[in-house]
Amino acid sequence: MVLRPQVFAPWLAALWWGSLTTLGVLVVPLLFVYLPSPAMAGGMAAKLFSAQTWLSVVCGLLLLLLHPPGQAVTDSAPEQFALVFVLFGVLLALLSEFAIAPRIVSRENLRLWHSVGSVMFVLQWLCAGVTFRKLTRHVVGSTSVDLAD
Repeated sequence: MVLRPQVFAPWLAALWWGSLTTLGVLVVPLLFVYLPSPAMAGGMAAKLFSAQTWLSVVCGLLLLLLHPPGQAVTDSAPEQFALVFVLFGVLLALLSEFAIAPRIVSRENLRLWHSVGSVMFVLQWLCAGVTFRKLTRHVVGSTSVDLAD
């Protein structure tokens, strides 16, 4: 039984996009509703966004590792096109973690850095979504979705 990488790539993209969606749309807003103070909610949100960064990096790196090494990025295959979005999304996650988050946590010009962080989160969400769409369109449209040869 040979497991094909093209079967796992859409699942990784789904995990990446789904975790970003859940965190940004459900979890963090609920923290601000149910925790006793905005400071507590913000502290917990910072920890969750940090965990999300590492999940994004792992998913992105695994997606890059599943990429067939003999193909150039200029090929028209959906996986090739998705690679650009994977790289950009991982870069956004790392920039958010190491450049934006410390400024938000230290409350340095909070309105500005929170806005920049929010835009970067949405851009990362879009990158993950495009990656998911490209990879699932390709897998669903192909006849090679079997797990074994």
